[in-house]
Amino acid sequence: MLKLWLRRTHLILTLVSGLFLICLSITGAILIYAKDIQQIINPQYWTVTPQSTPLAYPVLINTLAIHSKQNVTLLMPEQQPTVAWQAQLADKNYISVNPYTGQVLLKYDYYSTVYGFTMAVHRWLLYQDADGKKPLRNWVSICALIFIINIFVGVYMWLKPKNRLKRLVIKPKAKLRILLYQLHTVIGMYLFIPLILIAFTGMAFHWKDETKAVLEFVTQNNVEARPKAPELEVPNIINGDNFAVAIQNALAVFPKAELFRIYLPKKASDPVALRVRNPDESHAYSWVWADQYTGKVLQSYNASKANLTTRAWNFKYKFHIGDFAGFLVQMLWLLVALLPAFFTISGGYFWYKRHYR
Repeated sequence: MLKLWLRRTHLILTLVSGLFLICLSITGAILIYAKDIQQIINPQYWTVTPQSTPLAYPVLINTLAIHSKQNVTLLMPEQQPTVAWQAQLADKNYISVNPYTGQVLLKYDYYSTVYGFTMAVHRWLLYQDADGKKPLRNWVSICALIFIINIFVGVYMWLKPKNRLKRLVIKPKAKLRILLYQLHTVIGMYLFIPLILIAFTGMAFHWKDETKAVLEFVTQNNVEARPKAPELEVPNIINGDNFAVAIQNALAVFPKAELFRIYLPKKASDPVALRVRNPDESHAYSWVWADQYTGKVLQSYNASKANLTTRAWNFKYKFHIGDFAGFLVQMLWLLVALLPAFFTISGGYFWYKRHYR
């Protein structure tokens, strides 16, 4: 009786979320290589010919502002010398730029690119209302939660009968239905932990407080809050040369760090902010704030010195996309990303064969 009830629960959960899981599965797999796909399709927009050194950051920012006739609000440098840099303008559009010459290669809406469009589908199913809100992003997280519950149901069904280890065998010469069932069971059992963690870290994009609370409960520690950006007093006389000094001094705070983003002030009282990745970080979560009017560093935050819970929380993004241990892990993550689609389709096939032989 329990086995029948579990099977029905497994099926109902799949029917409720199946189509959405297939969508999330496929788009998640594409996102792993979406930027590479962009570069292959339109290399003239996303790649550059390396030269000796890129333009200095203040020079490049001023050049882009002159060419676009708008203020630059965000500069995104790249570590690879052949990849074009990206910048955001005051009108929310983006530009792809050659960092060696300051040439604008493309002006674009972020979500019109292969990467941006795929990410919008993956994270909020592309729907955005008139107020700019994304109500379906909660449904994406609900589907991820349903998937986690379904994994636990599947694991329990595998644990319940005897001869568990004998059922972790795949027979390539078996009939299609049996082979699919073996793949469904064996792959699910071997990879259920990374599947759960990937789904959980995906939920963390939208349900930050809830997933953070789970992590803090498990680790019995708190996630450290990042310091707030300081507010500036705007002087009566502004020396524009101090902006370059502020960037230079901010970069010197963590000399071994990789620069990830430069956030330009949106208000006169906002400082210039640099987001950097220190050597012991999985992703760029360290910050430096500097006063563009005086050139002085105001505050810094070294995320590599944070407690273990905070570093685990910061690791969620890199873990979710599989970008933390090289090419082989990325290939494995590509396979894992496609598994929800495989489980959904194969589960539907089993149900069909069971009722319509």
